[in-house]
Amino acid sequence: MNNTFKLKLLTLLIMSSIYPVAHAEDAAVPTNNENKVEALNTIIVTGTRKINRSATKSSQPIDVITAEDLQQRTGTSELGTALSKLIPSINFPRPSVADGTEFVRPAQLKGLSPDQVLVLVNGKRRHTSAFINMGGTIGRGSSPTDLNAIPMSAVSRIEVLKDGASARYGSDAIAGVINIILKTDTKHGEAGVRYGKYSKGDGEQKQSFISGGTDLNQKGFITFAGEWENDDSTNRAGLDKRDPAATTYGQRTFRYGDPEQDNVKVAINSEYDLTDAATLYGFATYSRKQAESAAFYRLSNSSSNIPAIYPNGYLPLIFGESEDIAAVFGLKGELADWRYDASINYGRNKYQVRTDTINVSTYKDFNYTPTRFYNGALINDQTAFNFDLSRDFDIKFLSGPLTFSTGVQYLNQNYEIEAGDPNSYYKTGSSGLAGFRNADAGKWSRDNIAAYLDLDTNITEKLSGSLAYRHEYYNDFGHADNGALSLRYEVNPKIAFRANASTGFRVPSLAQQYYTQTSSQLVNQSIVEAGTFATDSKIARLLGAEDLKPEKSRNYSVGVVLTPNDQFYLTLDAYLIDIKDRITLSSNIAANSATVKSYLAANGITDINFDTVRFFNNAADTRTKGVDLVANYAWNNIPYGKLNSSLAYNYNENKVTKVRANPDILNSLGVNLNRLDRREQYGILAASTPKHKLTITNDYTLGNWGVSTNVTRYGSFKTYSNSGPAYDQKYSANWILDLALSYKYKNWKFEVGGDNITNVYPDKDKTTASSTGGSIQYSLFSPFGANGAFYYSRVTYRW
Repeated sequence: MNNTFKLKLLTLLIMSSIYPVAHAEDAAVPTNNENKVEALNTIIVTGTRKINRSATKSSQPIDVITAEDLQQRTGTSELGTALSKLIPSINFPRPSVADGTEFVRPAQLKGLSPDQVLVLVNGKRRHTSAFINMGGTIGRGSSPTDLNAIPMSAVSRIEVLKDGASARYGSDAIAGVINIILKTDTKHGEAGVRYGKYSKGDGEQKQSFISGGTDLNQKGFITFAGEWENDDSTNRAGLDKRDPAATTYGQRTFRYGDPEQDNVKVAINSEYDLTDAATLYGFATYSRKQAESAAFYRLSNSSSNIPAIYPNGYLPLIFGESEDIAAVFGLKGELADWRYDASINYGRNKYQVRTDTINVSTYKDFNYTPTRFYNGALINDQTAFNFDLSRDFDIKFLSGPLTFSTGVQYLNQNYEIEAGDPNSYYKTGSSGLAGFRNADAGKWSRDNIAAYLDLDTNITEKLSGSLAYRHEYYNDFGHADNGALSLRYEVNPKIAFRANASTGFRVPSLAQQYYTQTSSQLVNQSIVEAGTFATDSKIARLLGAEDLKPEKSRNYSVGVVLTPNDQFYLTLDAYLIDIKDRITLSSNIAANSATVKSYLAANGITDINFDTVRFFNNAADTRTKGVDLVANYAWNNIPYGKLNSSLAYNYNENKVTKVRANPDILNSLGVNLNRLDRREQYGILAASTPKHKLTITNDYTLGNWGVSTNVTRYGSFKTYSNSGPAYDQKYSANWILDLALSYKYKNWKFEVGGDNITNVYPDKDKTTASSTGGSIQYSLFSPFGANGAFYYSRVTYRW
């Protein structure tokens, strides 16, 4: 497809979405038989405890994504990828060769850390992954919630609250909230299969899915959903030209792309009316993901190779298995005008790792090395008890009822590291990814008690507002108080303004406090063994580690909502977020320097199998500012069929405003580094996420035929190197076009489509490609990956 055709096609799609924004007032008021924007009447449950509030009546910016949006606008089976295509403020990159980040991909909201967005399911807090991102990618140092562990076929809708919500939901909600609402409809179900492959001929995907439900004797329901998927790997690695003396010089030795994986996902949702005043409810999800990825190729003449075993070198393989389970049970109802909800919520994620590689040290010492290792496991679980009360009060001087809400929560969290087999961590450890040592292993826990108060009302006929306050106590971090004020002023039924101010916080995850491991990292254009240590470990304390503190934020936003008629709405919101004491990984301290080695040895640490030392610290303050625009239009003046168009745009800028001074001990040792390295300060925390992102969607139906287009423009971004400005790189903006064609026949729906049908690739990565001899051609930060065009077909039977 030539560039002229691409330009014309994209221009046509953009203009088709911009036109209704400019001519909304000219549209006729629709009758009941005409097309309406669905989101105008969608009742939301996120960010408010008031009943019967729609998204456009909310004082906070909220996007509502339906199940139909998820399925018809993209060919992906990944919930995180689908959301990133539909909501510009969400970034969901596809890193590779990053120590497992391929398995649990990080989702960002507003370019902030993946653990600064809170994920709910049916309004209940979801646990985070046990996996912690230690590679040099977006979300470095975070343990994100695995959005892809939830089957898309179980989702009724998703509400994305794009504002700070710690005062209502507690820790982690600095950037916002993603609330996944499960299906409750028992009258309809579906079953289907999906098949796809990339234009390069690899990455074959085979999926089957089913969802449905049954009525429980007119007193309740139970719905279920299940998905099974097998994906082959992709590989976009270049030719390896690191060393002409290697036997594989000029060959493709690396594996760079999506991992090979098998997925099973199941979800159940149910309610049952015990009496008129009491409803028993429960829901659960389960997933198991097994995936195979790769580390850096070890050359034939490398010190990390054993030529007697691998005369041509070898590719270390990493096998990750993530098992995820969550279950919520509760009782809700209404008693004496009070609405109550009591629940118990349990979630657990176990991530275990095996590797196919060698241990050079065991070979040198014992003339033997295994070629398969068990590297250990990470386990994270949480248990939450909630009791919530809500009631509406009529107060004379208020225009509407005052919704008074209060509640308490007890939260217990646990984190565990299980050691691998001894050969996986003996001296240098299993090459590519060393195992967890017995000294690393342990189990840690935390208890938290919280109470909140929430007031929501129409102050006058035009002015509504809410006020929230939450107090939390952590047994390891003490007390936290947070508040939020939201106001909405309706000039008339077509125009409204809104404003929000709140404080927020996030306590360090248990993983950030206690994670310890050694792994291969690309540092300053060289592959080194990087040791990560708990902040309370002896080696970290000797090198200046301090007790971690909670992150604290101040969030502000102002916006306007336009709803001139039932066919069109537009929201425009500007926001500012200041975060103090951001938790990040420290710079890599050169443990192999003579000064540091002698200092550690003098303090009893001589068994060093790593080149660098790093630990978590409260390194920096940051400022995030941006603008979020959403416009939807339902066309009624076209001669045939129905057309719904939407345009969404996000501008987001992150900046580090302060970096803490180095610990005194590092200065005395003559270690020439900053507490926060250049790559992290200017790149990962700031410029390595695109500032601009635009999405344009059009859904057209004519009889049984349907056509959906989704155009995304990812703005430029920049990566920074610790080696200096000469190694920085700016990447061009890219347009991505997704297209799907569908046909309905009775209960059947047949679809064919393509994601990135114009086969766009990001710019080649000059810096990393140089250090890996051309093997890694594309940036780990690319917001849409580097796989090229993906084509798929899907057949669905609905009843």
